[in-house]
Amino acid sequence: MAQTPEVKVKARVRAILDALGIYYFMPPANGYGRQGIPDIICCMAGRFVAIECKAGKGQLTELQKRELDKIMNADGLTYVAREDNLVELKAMLQEEIAPTHKRVVIKRIPAPPGTVYKSASEIIAEEGLDVLHRRPT
Repeated sequence: MAQTPEVKVKARVRAILDALGIYYFMPPANGYGRQGIPDIICCMAGRFVAIECKAGKGQLTELQKRELDKIMNADGLTYVAREDNLVELKAMLQEEIAPTHKRVVIKRIPAPPGTVYKSASEIIAEEGLDVLHRRPT
């Protein structure tokens, strides 16, 4: 079965999100849930992001406009992705996550007996890094 142009846009947006390591999901559009919700919902660096995908000259419906406005009014980020603006989408996402999205990779290296290892929280505190999430203790 051939993909519709909008499905192709969604696939390219998902590829961008995957490449940037951004969490996302796509709410099902089956008629049972809330109407007008964006195609892709993301969370990145603590920000709520909604992406509506359109192909060609496709226009937002009034319900979609209403939902995107509500998200913007709640300080979320919104974007209407089209075939011709995906480079801008990627740049905007990179700009949003760059200042806060830091990853710490901690590797155990064999050391002589008596060596004291630092915990991840000690390294994070020393480096002044933000912790994006904490697991319940």
